[in-house]
Amino acid sequence: MSDHQVSLSEQEMKAYRVQGFSCAGCAATFERNVKELPGVQDAKVNFGASKVYVIGSTTIEALEKAGAFENLKIRDEKEQRVEREPFWKQKENLKVYVSAILLVVSWFLGEQYGEGHILPTIGYAASILIGGYSLFIIGLKNLSKLRFDMKTLMTIAIIGAALIGEWGEGATVVILFAISEALERYSMDKARRSIESLMDIAPKEALISRGNQEMMIHVDEIRVGDIMIVKPGQKLAMDGVVVKGKSTLNQAAITGESVPVAKNVNDEVFAGTLNEEGLLEVKVTKRVEDTTLSKIIHLVEEAQAERAPSQAFVDKFAKYYTPAIVMIAILIAIVPPLLGGDWSNWIYQGLAVLVVGCPCALVVSTPVAVVTAIGNAARNGVLIKGGIHLEEAGHLRAIAFDKTGTLTKGIPAVTDIVTYGGYENELLAITAAIEKGSQHPLASAIIRKAEVNGLNLNGLTVEEFQSITGKGVKAKINNEIYYVGSPNLFEELHGNIQNDRMQKIREMQTQGKTVMILGTEKEILSLIAVADEMRETSNQVIKQLNHLGIETVMLTGDNQRTASAIGKQVGVSDIKADLLPEDKLNFIKEFRARHQSVAMVGDGVNDAPALAASSVGVAMGGAGTDAALETADIALMSDDLSKLPYTIKLSRKAIMIIKQNITFALAIKLVALLLVVPGWLTLWIAIFADMGATLIVTLNSLRLLKVRE
Repeated sequence: MSDHQVSLSEQEMKAYRVQGFSCAGCAATFERNVKELPGVQDAKVNFGASKVYVIGSTTIEALEKAGAFENLKIRDEKEQRVEREPFWKQKENLKVYVSAILLVVSWFLGEQYGEGHILPTIGYAASILIGGYSLFIIGLKNLSKLRFDMKTLMTIAIIGAALIGEWGEGATVVILFAISEALERYSMDKARRSIESLMDIAPKEALISRGNQEMMIHVDEIRVGDIMIVKPGQKLAMDGVVVKGKSTLNQAAITGESVPVAKNVNDEVFAGTLNEEGLLEVKVTKRVEDTTLSKIIHLVEEAQAERAPSQAFVDKFAKYYTPAIVMIAILIAIVPPLLGGDWSNWIYQGLAVLVVGCPCALVVSTPVAVVTAIGNAARNGVLIKGGIHLEEAGHLRAIAFDKTGTLTKGIPAVTDIVTYGGYENELLAITAAIEKGSQHPLASAIIRKAEVNGLNLNGLTVEEFQSITGKGVKAKINNEIYYVGSPNLFEELHGNIQNDRMQKIREMQTQGKTVMILGTEKEILSLIAVADEMRETSNQVIKQLNHLGIETVMLTGDNQRTASAIGKQVGVSDIKADLLPEDKLNFIKEFRARHQSVAMVGDGVNDAPALAASSVGVAMGGAGTDAALETADIALMSDDLSKLPYTIKLSRKAIMIIKQNITFALAIKLVALLLVVPGWLTLWIAIFADMGATLIVTLNSLRLLKVRE
């Protein structure tokens, strides 16, 4: 039953893009309105991504009606993005201009005829009505339901100012509030654009070859298995596999790698990457909604709906803070006059306190920072799947690394060949020819080395091939029986291995290399050392992390000797060897008990349990594996660790900026409230304090766009 319900809700859930949100409060109001629409069972608004998810049936017209209070424009999620008019031309800002002109004219008339004259009063009243019309409608509705949000407070303050004859100040407050909202809308749009720009990376059409025809087709109509033709200088519209041609592709949009990557037949390629030089024919492997780029966009947008811990604190605080401000304002307006103060003066002070109390800057302090940081990370090839993970990464004190495939390339390679009699290439050819029949994981490294050296293995006939379990193989070539295997095999064959050779074997083993020997029953002909190659960036990354004060630990299933050699080479603080997957999991649990905040970096497949148990699971190479994208909290899209220090720096900066924002938003309110004591607080100082705080908090958050590697 539950499975059926899940599929039903998925089937009925539809996403729409929303244009025109000015604040988080408006998003919450819109969500409530949509939930009340006939045919809608449930709705959820993602303010960061500017989207609404609706379960049930409705129309775009009905949704726009629900958002009419904010003049919201709705479009289908898949619909092309409409270019917005320049900020200063937008319809919602026109009323601000008219209202401002009326205010200035009324001010001059006041100077001419005196403040109490009917002409400036009419001008101020018109300015208040034009600039604050939509604000009053929502404010009065909220007041009737005893819902005290920002617009309710502003409505009470402006109507109150008019009632006590402060028409000019009431009009000034309306205009400053409208400007504040417009600036907030502008800055949120700017933060969102860093994510919306991801949607424009891949072309909407592609040249497809079907039968003998080539045609331009919209991506929605391209099918899996179609052949896509990509000319030099063009971007790929779909994910696929190269079936013809070779070229270099700039994958920066997906993986953040600035260096182009060579692509040959059978290599995987991604939508949104740029073909630099060759003509490619690519077999499409995924539909447009399943491409890696689509997944990135979806995950980044979802990440914004997940609130950061500081956002939860702010929301909880604002819930109690706003009613408390209303109570303080009422007390300020009533108590002093009852004790003999001037009613008009103290009501005015109470109204100013209401304006100061607007939680605008406080509410916007966290989401703008989170949206900006996640957008910046996505453009640099790092997927952070939510505000909570962004904050966790900033608190990290220790990072555990899987060795194989993370600190190392995960592909064994021949590092040394030592020969005793005979030519190196001749002996390597014999070893590779024998190893062709072997299942040993290190055999492929020897065969690859022979291919790189251009050796022809087909000229050698291998006879009487036989595997010696756990020790090696033997075979006959040119009527000579050769053995390829571990030092143990040759100790059995020859008794003790000669001293100088044994010394060389031990020396290479101490360096973390696996040594294989080629020989006959009588003598050793060559030693071949094979090792998992270190990634070029590993050592530098570990240095940077240690410099950031983070403890680094390497976890591996390898033996202690190999692990120690690689650990020393890479520079980690600690090494744990001989670990099974469950041992890694237990280690992460112990590590968390010691350090609280611990990250695990792995490839997202065999490390899934450890990734899940850590505070932050970081997966490498997310562009190639769906598992990495699904299991990790943070995915490094390229197979490159160098993005890790950048991610931690960005997260730490985000936490710092969020703290600055919250502190500043509260401090400016407190200072303004203290002005009540000497009676210095005026309505326009109050709105300037609120508007200034909102603007500074937003601009401060946008500094996160500048964080670079």
